[in-house]
Amino acid sequence: MRPPAHAGPAGPLLDGLAGWPPAETADGPFALVPVDPVADLARIAAWMNDPAVAAYWELAGPAEVTAAHLHPQLTGDGRSVPCLGVLAGVPMSYWEVYRADLDPLARHYPARPHDTGLHLLLGADHRGRGLGTALLRAAADLVLTHRPRCTRVVAEPDVRNAPSVAAFLAAGFRHDGEIELPDKRAALMIRDRDLLDPL
Repeated sequence: MRPPAHAGPAGPLLDGLAGWPPAETADGPFALVPVDPVADLARIAAWMNDPAVAAYWELAGPAEVTAAHLHPQLTGDGRSVPCLGVLAGVPMSYWEVYRADLDPLARHYPARPHDTGLHLLLGADHRGRGLGTALLRAAADLVLTHRPRCTRVVAEPDVRNAPSVAAFLAAGFRHDGEIELPDKRAALMIRDRDLLDPL
């Protein structure tokens, strides 16, 4: 596994995400690997241009559109870290792990200190097999294991994205109502720390 390309994700706001070891899943080890803005751009841009992804992420277009989305995260203070999800050595998903309590999202729900948010997209070759649920569970476990001050993992999928909401529910998140965000109506999904061991 390659090292992160920059220092941002190694900072304290997400407890050194770049150094987290993989989580074991039924399909092999799953790791969150901070994005390399050069090596990974074409892959992520291709995913963003998949119509099923573009409908919700709204980042279709040339690679420069994706680069502009990644840039503030890659050059910021580490409160949001873009990652590739690498399953059994294969980069197959894109994730954003972010401090929800430091994000504009915190104005739309009763945030707690150290709430950690997840955004996810699966590459087309890996959809429709139930992997989303397993990987959401694994990613939430990684956050809760390596961020001891975090008591909840949160997400806000578009309410129209029924498969995504269902995957969060199956991964141990609970639906905590709907919230109006500037760009969508979202389902507020919360995974509590007390579910870490039973799942």
